[in-house]
Amino acid sequence: MRIVLASASPRRAQLLKQICAQFEVLPSHIEERRHADETPSTYVQRLALDKARYVAGQLDDTALVIGSDTLIDYAGEVMEKPLDKPHFKQMLGQLAGHVHQVRTAVAVVVTDGRQIKREQVLEVVTDVELGAINDQQLEHYWNTGEPQDKAGGYAIQGGAARFVKRINGSYTAVVGLPLYETDQLLSAVANS
Repeated sequence: MRIVLASASPRRAQLLKQICAQFEVLPSHIEERRHADETPSTYVQRLALDKARYVAGQLDDTALVIGSDTLIDYAGEVMEKPLDKPHFKQMLGQLAGHVHQVRTAVAVVVTDGRQIKREQVLEVVTDVELGAINDQQLEHYWNTGEPQDKAGGYAIQGGAARFVKRINGSYTAVVGLPLYETDQLLSAVANS
């Protein structure tokens, strides 16, 4: 079956290569805006599913489409990508010295000529504790260019690894695609 990753994220594609030898990448183009009544959990799951549905709707043949989204949940406050340098400093400054949750949802949609035959979404929650981060470190990290397109303004697999004191959960989910759960979803679809 044709497998399509509905993401422009190079990190997600690199992760998916570890469990799936052949797939295509077709980025989704959906509006990522939280609805007033959505919890962080329902929001991240909806985005993952919306991304997969959007790409599935562009296909004319049978395919399995994978969508994913990641956000930071700090005491119920959703932290997505920083808007600018001050926003980045405010976000990472809040997270420094505290535990927050990284919520990553993965969705699988099976389509057959533009009609959705099956869909499933699940969420993986990982607790991450960052150590103290001083202003000089924040400035240096921002100047690397890495934080600009990362939820919460940091990449655990990059330069921010030095700020991570402890992790409890899935490392690959924090990077952007929970491999164990994605593999389980793919296996379930293949065996159904």
